[in-house]
Amino acid sequence: MKEKTVINGPVYDARTLGKSKMLILGLQHMFAMFGATVLVPILTGIDIATTLLFAGLGTLLFHLLTKRKVPAFLGSSFAFIGGYNAITGFDSSSGVPVNSDLLVYACFGVACTGLMYVILSVLFKAYGVKKVMKFFPPIVTGPIIICIGLILSSSAINNCNANWLVAVAAIIIVICFNIWGKGMTRIIPILLGVIGSYLISMLVDPASRAAVVEKVAAAKWIGLPIVWENSVFHLFNMDVDTGMLLSALFTIVPLSLATMVEHIGDICAISSTVGKNYVVDPGLNRTLLGDGLATTLASLFGAPANTTYGENTGVLALSKVYDPRVIRIAACLAIIFSFCPKFAALITAMPTATIGGISLILYGMISAVGVRNVVENKVDFTNSRNVIVAALILVLAIGINYSVGSIQIGIVSLSGLAVASIVGIVVNAILPSKDYEFGVDEQGDTSVNFIVR
Repeated sequence: MKEKTVINGPVYDARTLGKSKMLILGLQHMFAMFGATVLVPILTGIDIATTLLFAGLGTLLFHLLTKRKVPAFLGSSFAFIGGYNAITGFDSSSGVPVNSDLLVYACFGVACTGLMYVILSVLFKAYGVKKVMKFFPPIVTGPIIICIGLILSSSAINNCNANWLVAVAAIIIVICFNIWGKGMTRIIPILLGVIGSYLISMLVDPASRAAVVEKVAAAKWIGLPIVWENSVFHLFNMDVDTGMLLSALFTIVPLSLATMVEHIGDICAISSTVGKNYVVDPGLNRTLLGDGLATTLASLFGAPANTTYGENTGVLALSKVYDPRVIRIAACLAIIFSFCPKFAALITAMPTATIGGISLILYGMISAVGVRNVVENKVDFTNSRNVIVAALILVLAIGINYSVGSIQIGIVSLSGLAVASIVGIVVNAILPSKDYEFGVDEQGDTSVNFIVR
């Protein structure tokens, strides 16, 4: 029987598309997360293959704990890069940590941040969504989602700047296939954008082509990820520096305040994109538990912290294929390819401008979803307290990020998103005249749009 392709509306069961198309869709999700996921170990000195392995394992663990309902992929979190570098003294000019032996302490700190997710998950379970979610109304989560995309935007532009011809090619390919594509091509615009711009780069830049060929040729077909070198279990064989352990905790754990709010924003964004209330079912207690334990698992074995990936939310919005099975296929592919150094070499050799062009669209879509959440939930901006909350979140997150980079409080360094999240939550909680109450309106409860399809 000929496989059926559904392209005119959302697809909640990808099995209707056929196994081969599901595999291609999974490959597209893996490509979407790959560039950013491997960038974190490149910037911190962590092994790339190990990162890929635990991105896949962490995603599968997340799906298991969320009853296999949420189409989220967990990739490397950028929020902790500053924490890693603060511990290891990463030298950006040489591209390596000043003291890579200290990575184990940084991984210990990140493993503990995963436990913060577990604590918040327990609070949701103990007190219910109503009492906890009043601290995360649409006027808080909407601007935070907007800031997530805008903060990432600079990296997209910097990557595009490597070769605007290649970047624009990627953008045009994605737009053309997403709007005018026929059949399967309309569902996989990201993958086509990656492949097309990659090939264009090879044609217009002989030096880049030669570098890719040399790098891929030198890599082996099969190899094992390094899961012991930076493993937290390695501490048991070391003369542990207690002061360094405490420094890692106080430096890195506070970052979880921002990433947990980011997680809530991401789940709201996924809910808005898919049209299902994941805040209620399977519940934020389960999604937080899955994200936190995935982060702890990865960090214990020397991989970066995991987080729900906005890139893959962007792919969901573009492809309109919302089946979590496709994400699990991507996770399995990530695990398989983590044992193939040659494939890793091919992907890591991907032109910077290609990553930039794809990221420019995906990061922009994250911010657009944040705007959509605020608009569709009819947040009242004639109410001065709402204007104040949104203004503080937007200016603090973006202003700090693009000026001083972070705020130093003693030995703790807080990113702009961390400061904005904390201030937004606190100010919203203490200001009078709240116009949001959980349980009155389903859209307002989750700051997303739930259309019955």
